[in-house]
Amino acid sequence: MKVSKAVVPAAGLGTRFLPATKAQPKEMLPVVDKPAIQYVVEEAVQAGLSDILIVTGRGKRTIEDHFDRSFELEYYLENKGKFDDLKQVREISDLAAIHYIRQRDPLGLGNAVAAAEAHVGGETFACLLGDDILAEGDPLLSEMLKIHGRFGRSVVAVQEVPRADICLYGCIEPEAMEANVVRVTRVVEKPDPEDAPSNLAVIGRYVLTPEIFDALRQVEPGHGGEVQLTDAINLLAKEQAVYACVFDRARYDIGNRLDYLKATVELATQRGDVGEDFRAFLRDFVQRRKLI
Repeated sequence: MKVSKAVVPAAGLGTRFLPATKAQPKEMLPVVDKPAIQYVVEEAVQAGLSDILIVTGRGKRTIEDHFDRSFELEYYLENKGKFDDLKQVREISDLAAIHYIRQRDPLGLGNAVAAAEAHVGGETFACLLGDDILAEGDPLLSEMLKIHGRFGRSVVAVQEVPRADICLYGCIEPEAMEANVVRVTRVVEKPDPEDAPSNLAVIGRYVLTPEIFDALRQVEPGHGGEVQLTDAINLLAKEQAVYACVFDRARYDIGNRLDYLKATVELATQRGDVGEDFRAFLRDFVQRRKLI
């Protein structure tokens, strides 16, 4: 069966980006002129997913407002003859069938994914973290869906990270298969670098079979009562094969200040409207810094 649904967890409190996230969701932080979560939704749509559930929390109504129609703004733009802007804002609300559910308590990514069970309806679904973005047009999710189509099992995205940084991620123990596909033997959540089974870190893209919900029900909550999705994937890997797609291109954690700056700069340089002028500015900036 073709995968058509995506779940976008966007309920986190965004404490790593305070004070900017005190009154706005981190997923709504603009990267150039587009909020981070719009990049994520567009990525899902590009991969052919037309039914999207965003898992939100308190204080995140602006996410719903962003993807909703804005009749007053559309009326204003139409009357002012700003038809390019009008087309752009209408396209946002027409991207996909977007639904919302709230994660009642901030009890971790696994708990947020579990809230999507009724909507998913026993189907395989993609899961994209709402603050984790890729370069526009990156085919990672499409590649993962193809791997799922071949094997009929769950697929996680992994990326090589410096061994010293593996303690910040879920880490897989891989079993070699082919160029960019490995089988996941087990997943270890935030291991000490010396104990890590590899330097392949799980990043925020998943294609999950519906059995993940049974695994989530079996997971024991950890620190702060949080349920970890990686723990559920580890349990799932004991019952059925789980595969990993090894990813080696740019990816940005928008909740991280340095990654946010990198994303803004790199995506801005690729823009057709400001890219050329911005690249010229950066060249000039680097030259000026060399003279200081």
